[in-house]
Parts: sequence; structure tokens; C-alpha cells
Amino acid sequence: MNFGIDRLLADRQLLDQLSGRRVALIAHPASVARDLTHSLDALIAAGVNVASAFGPQHGLKGDKQDNMVETADEVDPRSGIPVFSLYGKVRRPTGQMMTTADVFLFDLQDLGCRIYTFVTTLLYVLEEAAKHGKEVWVLDRPNPAGRPVEGTLLVPGQESFVGAAAMPMRHGLTMGEMGRWFIDHFGLDVAYRVIGMEGWRPDEALGFGWPQDRIWINPSPNAATLNMARAYAGTVMLEGTTLSEGRGTTRPLEVLFGAPDVDADAVLAQMHQIAPQWLAGCALRECWFEPTFHKHSGKLCHGLFIHAEGGFYDHAAFRPWRLQALAFKAIRTLYPTYDLWRDFPYEYELERLAIDVINGGPALREWVDDAAAQPGDLDRMASADEMEWAAQVQEYLLY
Repeated sequence: MNFGIDRLLADRQLLDQLSGRRVALIAHPASVARDLTHSLDALIAAGVNVASAFGPQHGLKGDKQDNMVETADEVDPRSGIPVFSLYGKVRRPTGQMMTTADVFLFDLQDLGCRIYTFVTTLLYVLEEAAKHGKEVWVLDRPNPAGRPVEGTLLVPGQESFVGAAAMPMRHGLTMGEMGRWFIDHFGLDVAYRVIGMEGWRPDEALGFGWPQDRIWINPSPNAATLNMARAYAGTVMLEGTTLSEGRGTTRPLEVLFGAPDVDADAVLAQMHQIAPQWLAGCALRECWFEPTFHKHSGKLCHGLFIHAEGGFYDHAAFRPWRLQALAFKAIRTLYPTYDLWRDFPYEYELERLAIDVINGGPALREWVDDAAAQPGDLDRMASADEMEWAAQVQEYLLY
């Protein structure tokens, strides 16, 4: 199994097409070749004229732990090239940044989720490349969540840095495929190519979206495991709540929730009563944890841990967005006055509730808070959007 960076490095004809051109690399810690050499070092060693590099959210080094922690521009100490931050003073490349290169190589490992900001960074790079007459190559990587699609479509007008366009929470595409959709959807006139993978089989066990012959490297500090990548399209919604997502522990964003004032066993029992079919495809295990920082720091939290792995995992049946919605519904049913929705500035959005920014609209929150709303109501809404998205992107699939 070869990723886009592996194919580029092994193909002299492809490398020759970069000869005499200034190249920029958009990368993070998981941007590595098969031998674990970072893409920046590998490209320079291959003779590519890398003139600049760009780091997305969490930085080129991946050292910024939390959301909304900005990274400054710097100079790479090894190569001496400028490293521009796309999560600092700006979140899209400036005109001055665009002048540093002719070809922009995009080599970010994604999680297959709309809210994971690397997909928005891809859109911004494409838009700026179109404005400035630059070329973009996506060095494609697997979508570790595979092909399943889940969640309601972002409502037009609800766009944000965690919501690039009208796509569902779990989009089922690789970054190379997403770039193709962006170009058509936004009518971008940009020179674009995908250096595709060899041997990616997203529907095959055991790894499904993630190949078994490649190790997992955190693309961001809290994306520590494949289990997290599978659960993330649900657990990321915890960022818009007062419930802990496990930040401040060794397994963040792998818990369905955690809180010092919630009985996890009672919540699980309520979930089984409301929509037992939404618990399929994984195992939920009672857990206790005390975050060392972030929400409920220093307090003992009772929660549920998601195991979308091993013999517990059913790739077709696991639906993390519905599972997380069900947990919220059960908590609201058991604790009608619980202060569930966190009201704070989220990813530079100051007016809307964080949970609505995350979901690209208020529908999920309204369903949770409406005591009369049934599982079928949310399921019908999401299913229609999922079918629409799957049909819309079929022509952009490369694998």
C-alpha cells in the first residue's frame, strides 16, 4: 500500500515535473513517507526545490494541544525555509505567502470528518491558488473512517472554519477526492492533480479505511488511535457541550461522554430504551477518569468509552454521529435541566452556539432538546441528506 507521497518519491517522471519550480508543502506530523521520513525532509532529499512550508491547525510539528491555540510563523531550523502558519494570524494563505511557490503539495492526513479543519484548509489553499495562478497537487492519503457517510448536511449560511461547505459530518472521501468536489462545487479555475494511492481498499477488513501495513501517527495531538478516528464524527460534538470529551486524559475523543454529575450506567440504560439500534457496531464500556486539564479538571468523571475496534467493530453498522446524538438525548431525558450546551467562542464563531457550529445548523440540538422528538425524526432528516451526498460525490471517487 503506497500513499501519494510514496508514489511521488518513487516516480522519476513525476519528480521531473517539479524540476525548476518552487514548491510549497502543506504538512503536519503524520506527513511521512513509508519509511517514516517526514515529507519535507524526503522531498528535499529527492532534489525537490521546497521553497516554503505551511502548517495547519496544531502546527507543522503538531505541538499545539487544544483548539484555538494559534501557531506562529517560523523558519525551519534544518532547511532554513519559511514555515507559514495557517492557524495563527490567518487561516488562509495570504497573497505574500502564495508568492513563495509555483506548486503547492498538500500532504495532510485527514480523519474523514467535516469538522476536522484540514479539509477547510484544503479549500482555502485551492481558492487562493485559483486567485494567484498556482498549481495544487494533493498527495493522497487514506480516509481512516472509510466510505460510510453520516450526518445532516451543513445548512447554507452556516459555513465556518469547521464547516467548509454543505457536506455531512462523516463525508467518506479522501482529500484528493474532496479537492475534486470543491473545484466543481465552487467553480474554481485552478490547476489541480491528485497523486493517488496504490492499493487502498476502504471496504476491506481488518482496517477498512486504514491499511494494516501502515502505522498510525497522530495527525493532531488528540488523534492518537484509529479507534479515535472512527469515533470522531460523533465524539467531536462533545466539544460543544459541558461534558468531557476526555481531553486531559490519555484517550481523548474516544469517550461518549464523561462528567462528575452524570450516572453513566443510567444513561446507557436510557439509550437502550430510546434507540437500541443506534448502539450497533461497537462496544461501550463504563469508565472513570480525572482530567488533568480542560473540562472538569481534577474531578472524577463517570463516562462511557467507545470501542470501535477488534471484534467489537462492525464497519457497516457503526454510526458514531447517531450514537453521540443518542447519548445527548438520554442525558436530556434523565436530566431535563442539565446545562448541556457550552456557550463560548468556538473556532472564531462568536454568535452561534458551539454545538450548532459543529453540526452546521441547529437541527441536532433542537432534536435533543425537544422532549417529543423521536429517533425516527432525526434519522429521516439525516438519511435524506446522506443519500443526497452519496449520490452527489459518486463521480469524484478515485478508489
